[in-house]
Amino acid sequence: MTGPLLHLRISVDYPNRAGVLRDFSLAVNAGEIVGLAGPSGEGKSTVALAILGLLARRGARCTGEIFFENRDLLRCKERELRRVRGQSIALVPQSPVAALNPHVRLARQIEEAWRAHQRGGPDAAALMRSVSLPEEPAFLKQYPRSLSVGMAQRFVIALAILHRPALLIADESTSALDTVTQAEILALFARLRREYGLAILYISHDLASVAALCDRAAILKNGRVVEDAPVTDIFENPRHAFTRQLIAAIPRVPVSHRVFGQVEHAG
Repeated sequence: MTGPLLHLRISVDYPNRAGVLRDFSLAVNAGEIVGLAGPSGEGKSTVALAILGLLARRGARCTGEIFFENRDLLRCKERELRRVRGQSIALVPQSPVAALNPHVRLARQIEEAWRAHQRGGPDAAALMRSVSLPEEPAFLKQYPRSLSVGMAQRFVIALAILHRPALLIADESTSALDTVTQAEILALFARLRREYGLAILYISHDLASVAALCDRAAILKNGRVVEDAPVTDIFENPRHAFTRQLIAAIPRVPVSHRVFGQVEHAG
Protein backbone atom coordinates (compact mmCIF):
# COMPACT_ATOMS: atom_id res chain seq x y z
CA MET A 1 0.00 0.00 0.00
CA THR A 2 1.24 3.47 -0.88
CA GLY A 3 0.14 6.75 0.64
CA PRO A 4 -2.19 7.17 3.60
CA LEU A 5 -4.33 4.32 4.89
CA LEU A 6 -7.37 6.59 4.51
CA HIS A 7 -7.75 9.72 2.45
CA LEU A 8 -11.05 11.43 1.75
CA ARG A 9 -12.21 14.58 0.08
CA ILE A 10 -15.99 14.81 0.15
CA SER A 11 -19.03 17.06 0.22
CA VAL A 12 -22.29 15.97 1.85
CA ASP A 13 -25.82 17.31 1.56
CA TYR A 14 -28.86 16.14 3.51
CA PRO A 15 -32.40 16.61 2.13
CA ASN A 16 -33.13 19.31 4.69
CA ARG A 17 -29.63 20.73 5.02
CA ALA A 18 -27.13 21.42 2.25
CA GLY A 19 -23.39 21.78 2.74
CA VAL A 20 -23.03 19.78 5.95
CA LEU A 21 -19.56 18.95 4.63
CA ARG A 22 -18.02 21.13 1.93
CA ASP A 23 -14.83 19.94 0.25
CA PHE A 24 -13.92 18.21 3.52
CA SER A 25 -10.43 16.70 3.34
CA LEU A 26 -8.63 14.43 5.79
CA ALA A 27 -5.96 11.72 5.76
CA VAL A 28 -5.07 9.04 8.31
CA ASN A 29 -1.83 7.09 8.10
CA ALA A 30 -1.42 3.48 9.15
CA GLY A 31 -0.94 3.24 12.93
CA GLU A 32 -1.75 6.92 13.48
CA ILE A 33 -4.30 8.39 15.89
CA VAL A 34 -5.98 11.42 14.35
CA GLY A 35 -8.45 13.57 16.24
CA LEU A 36 -11.33 15.20 14.40
CA ALA A 37 -12.53 17.97 16.68
CA GLY A 38 -15.13 20.68 16.66
CA PRO A 39 -18.39 21.73 18.32
CA SER A 40 -21.56 19.67 18.06
CA GLY A 41 -23.44 20.07 14.80
CA GLU A 42 -20.38 20.66 12.64
CA GLY A 43 -20.67 17.33 10.79
CA LYS A 44 -18.16 15.15 12.64
CA SER A 45 -20.43 12.09 12.80
CA THR A 46 -21.33 12.60 9.15
CA VAL A 47 -17.66 11.93 8.36
CA ALA A 48 -17.86 8.56 10.15
CA LEU A 49 -21.07 7.60 8.32
CA ALA A 50 -19.53 8.59 4.99
CA ILE A 51 -16.48 6.40 5.53
CA LEU A 52 -18.69 3.45 6.48
CA GLY A 53 -20.95 3.97 3.47
CA LEU A 54 -24.05 4.55 5.58
CA LEU A 55 -25.12 8.03 4.51
CA ALA A 56 -27.53 6.85 1.82
CA ARG A 57 -29.67 5.25 4.51
CA ARG A 58 -30.26 8.76 5.86
CA GLY A 59 -31.10 10.19 2.47
CA ALA A 60 -27.82 12.09 2.22
CA ARG A 61 -25.83 12.68 -0.94
CA CYS A 62 -22.06 12.23 -0.72
CA THR A 63 -19.75 13.24 -3.57
CA GLY A 64 -15.99 13.16 -3.93
CA GLU A 65 -13.70 10.27 -3.02
CA ILE A 66 -12.92 8.11 0.00
CA PHE A 67 -9.77 6.10 -0.58
CA PHE A 68 -9.13 3.33 1.93
CA GLU A 69 -6.23 0.97 1.30
CA ASN A 70 -6.03 2.43 -2.22
CA ARG A 71 -9.68 1.66 -3.03
CA ASP A 72 -12.36 4.33 -3.45
CA LEU A 73 -15.18 3.29 -1.12
CA LEU A 74 -17.61 5.67 -2.83
CA ARG A 75 -17.29 3.54 -5.98
CA CYS A 76 -17.81 0.22 -4.17
CA LYS A 77 -21.01 -1.81 -4.30
CA GLU A 78 -22.89 -2.51 -1.09
CA ARG A 79 -21.70 -6.13 -0.89
CA GLU A 80 -18.08 -4.88 -1.03
CA LEU A 81 -18.76 -2.32 1.71
CA ARG A 82 -20.25 -5.04 3.93
CA ARG A 83 -16.92 -6.88 3.76
CA VAL A 84 -15.07 -3.70 4.74
CA ARG A 85 -17.36 -2.76 7.65
CA GLY A 86 -16.37 -4.52 10.84
CA GLN A 87 -13.48 -6.36 9.25
CA SER A 88 -11.19 -3.62 7.92
CA ILE A 89 -12.93 -0.56 9.37
CA ALA A 90 -14.73 -0.77 12.71
CA LEU A 91 -16.84 1.73 14.62
CA VAL A 92 -17.01 2.46 18.35
CA PRO A 93 -20.19 4.55 18.75
CA GLN A 94 -21.09 7.10 21.39
CA SER A 95 -23.64 4.97 23.23
CA PRO A 96 -22.51 1.41 24.05
CA VAL A 97 -25.92 0.60 25.52
CA ALA A 98 -27.67 1.45 22.25
CA ALA A 99 -25.06 -0.47 20.24
CA LEU A 100 -25.68 -3.77 22.05
CA ASN A 101 -28.72 -6.01 21.70
CA PRO A 102 -30.28 -6.05 25.19
CA HIS A 103 -31.93 -9.44 24.56
CA VAL A 104 -28.80 -11.36 23.52
CA ARG A 105 -26.12 -12.67 25.89
CA LEU A 106 -22.61 -11.27 25.51
CA ALA A 107 -21.14 -14.55 24.28
CA ARG A 108 -23.71 -14.79 21.51
CA GLN A 109 -23.02 -11.23 20.39
CA ILE A 110 -19.33 -12.08 20.03
CA GLU A 111 -20.18 -15.19 18.02
CA GLU A 112 -22.51 -13.29 15.69
CA ALA A 113 -19.93 -10.55 15.10
CA TRP A 114 -17.30 -13.17 14.35
CA ARG A 115 -19.44 -15.16 11.90
CA ALA A 116 -20.24 -12.03 9.95
CA HIS A 117 -16.74 -12.27 8.45
CA GLN A 118 -15.08 -15.54 9.49
CA ARG A 119 -15.87 -19.19 10.11
CA GLY A 120 -15.20 -21.14 13.28
CA GLY A 121 -15.30 -19.49 16.66
CA PRO A 122 -13.42 -16.60 18.31
CA ASP A 123 -11.23 -16.84 21.39
CA ALA A 124 -13.67 -14.96 23.62
CA ALA A 125 -11.46 -15.17 26.72
CA ALA A 126 -8.49 -13.62 24.93
CA LEU A 127 -10.76 -10.96 23.48
CA MET A 128 -12.05 -10.00 26.93
CA ARG A 129 -8.51 -9.97 28.28
CA SER A 130 -7.46 -7.54 25.52
CA VAL A 131 -9.93 -4.94 26.83
CA SER A 132 -9.48 -5.72 30.56
CA LEU A 133 -12.84 -7.43 31.05
CA PRO A 134 -13.39 -10.69 32.99
CA GLU A 135 -12.44 -13.80 31.02
CA GLU A 136 -14.68 -16.22 32.93
CA PRO A 137 -17.55 -17.90 31.01
CA ALA A 138 -19.98 -16.63 33.65
CA PHE A 139 -19.28 -13.06 32.59
CA LEU A 140 -20.13 -13.78 28.97
CA LYS A 141 -23.42 -15.41 29.97
CA GLN A 142 -24.69 -12.01 31.12
CA TYR A 143 -26.95 -9.67 29.20
CA PRO A 144 -25.76 -6.11 28.40
CA ARG A 145 -28.08 -4.65 31.06
CA SER A 146 -25.82 -6.20 33.72
CA LEU A 147 -22.86 -4.07 32.64
CA SER A 148 -21.89 -0.61 33.79
CA VAL A 149 -21.57 1.98 31.03
CA GLY A 150 -17.78 1.72 31.20
CA MET A 151 -17.82 -2.08 30.93
CA ALA A 152 -20.32 -1.88 28.08
CA GLN A 153 -18.01 0.50 26.22
CA ARG A 154 -15.09 -1.90 26.71
CA PHE A 155 -17.24 -4.72 25.35
CA VAL A 156 -18.20 -2.64 22.30
CA ILE A 157 -14.51 -1.92 21.73
CA ALA A 158 -13.82 -5.66 21.98
CA LEU A 159 -16.39 -6.31 19.23
CA ALA A 160 -14.81 -3.56 17.14
CA ILE A 161 -11.30 -5.08 17.29
CA LEU A 162 -12.51 -8.66 16.90
CA HIS A 163 -11.25 -8.90 13.30
CA ARG A 164 -8.16 -6.73 13.88
CA PRO A 165 -9.28 -3.85 11.65
CA ALA A 166 -6.77 -1.50 10.08
CA LEU A 167 -8.87 1.51 11.09
CA LEU A 168 -10.97 2.11 14.19
CA ILE A 169 -13.43 5.01 14.15
CA ALA A 170 -14.28 6.21 17.67
CA ASP A 171 -17.25 8.57 17.34
CA GLU A 172 -17.70 10.55 20.58
CA SER A 173 -17.01 7.24 22.32
CA THR A 174 -15.98 8.82 25.64
CA SER A 175 -18.51 11.65 25.86
CA ALA A 176 -21.04 9.63 27.92
CA LEU A 177 -18.45 8.49 30.47
CA ASP A 178 -17.36 9.93 33.79
CA THR A 179 -13.88 11.43 34.00
CA VAL A 180 -12.16 8.37 35.46
CA THR A 181 -13.75 5.94 33.01
CA GLN A 182 -12.99 8.29 30.13
CA ALA A 183 -9.30 8.26 31.07
CA GLU A 184 -9.36 4.45 31.20
CA ILE A 185 -10.91 4.21 27.73
CA LEU A 186 -8.38 6.66 26.28
CA ALA A 187 -5.57 4.57 27.76
CA LEU A 188 -7.16 1.47 26.24
CA PHE A 189 -7.25 3.06 22.78
CA ALA A 190 -3.57 3.97 23.08
CA ARG A 191 -2.66 0.43 24.17
CA LEU A 192 -4.61 -1.17 21.34
CA ARG A 193 -2.78 1.05 18.86
CA ARG A 194 0.57 -0.04 20.31
CA GLU A 195 -0.31 -3.73 20.46
CA TYR A 196 -2.16 -4.14 17.15
CA GLY A 197 -0.82 -1.29 15.06
CA LEU A 198 -4.30 -0.08 14.16
CA ALA A 199 -5.06 3.48 13.15
CA ILE A 200 -7.73 5.42 15.01
CA LEU A 201 -9.91 8.28 13.84
CA TYR A 202 -10.96 9.79 17.17
CA ILE A 203 -13.99 12.04 16.70
CA SER A 204 -14.74 14.30 19.65
CA HIS A 205 -15.85 17.76 20.75
CA ASP A 206 -13.57 17.33 23.79
CA LEU A 207 -10.24 18.92 22.93
CA ALA A 208 -8.68 17.81 26.21
CA SER A 209 -9.10 14.14 25.25
CA VAL A 210 -7.77 14.89 21.77
CA ALA A 211 -4.67 16.41 23.37
CA ALA A 212 -4.22 13.36 25.60
CA LEU A 213 -4.60 10.70 22.93
CA CYS A 214 -3.93 11.89 19.41
CA ASP A 215 -0.83 12.35 17.27
CA ARG A 216 -2.52 14.85 14.99
CA ALA A 217 -5.71 16.90 15.13
CA ALA A 218 -8.01 18.33 12.48
CA ILE A 219 -10.36 21.16 13.43
CA LEU A 220 -13.76 21.20 11.72
CA LYS A 221 -15.78 24.37 11.17
CA ASN A 222 -18.66 24.98 8.76
CA GLY A 223 -18.09 21.65 7.04
CA ARG A 224 -14.39 22.17 6.32
CA VAL A 225 -11.11 21.38 8.05
CA VAL A 226 -9.66 24.77 8.98
CA GLU A 227 -6.50 23.44 10.63
CA ASP A 228 -4.72 20.08 10.47
CA ALA A 229 -1.46 19.69 12.36
CA PRO A 230 0.39 17.65 14.98
CA VAL A 231 -1.23 17.93 18.40
CA THR A 232 1.81 19.76 19.75
CA ASP A 233 1.35 22.49 17.13
CA ILE A 234 -2.43 22.68 17.53
CA PHE A 235 -2.26 23.26 21.27
CA GLU A 236 0.98 25.20 21.58
CA ASN A 237 0.84 27.30 18.41
CA PRO A 238 -2.66 27.26 16.84
CA ARG A 239 -2.77 29.08 13.52
CA HIS A 240 -6.49 29.49 12.86
CA ALA A 241 -8.63 31.91 14.85
CA PHE A 242 -11.34 29.28 15.36
CA THR A 243 -8.79 26.84 16.80
CA ARG A 244 -7.58 29.51 19.20
CA GLN A 245 -11.18 30.18 20.21
CA LEU A 246 -11.82 26.50 20.99
CA ILE A 247 -8.64 26.15 22.99
CA ALA A 248 -9.34 29.32 24.97
CA ALA A 249 -12.64 27.81 26.09
CA ILE A 250 -11.05 24.82 27.86
CA PRO A 251 -8.57 24.48 30.74
CA ARG A 252 -4.98 24.48 29.56
CA VAL A 253 -3.76 20.96 28.76
CA PRO A 254 0.05 20.98 28.36
CA VAL A 255 1.07 18.48 25.67
CA SER A 256 4.05 17.56 27.88
CA HIS A 257 1.55 15.94 30.27
CA ARG A 258 0.15 13.55 27.71
CA VAL A 259 0.19 9.97 28.97
CA PHE A 260 -1.99 8.00 26.58
CA GLY A 261 -0.47 8.41 23.13
CA GLN A 262 2.83 7.10 21.87
CA VAL A 263 4.52 10.45 22.29
CA GLU A 264 5.26 10.82 26.00
CA HIS A 265 7.53 13.33 27.68
CA ALA A 266 9.21 12.90 31.02
CA GLY A 267 9.47 15.66 33.54
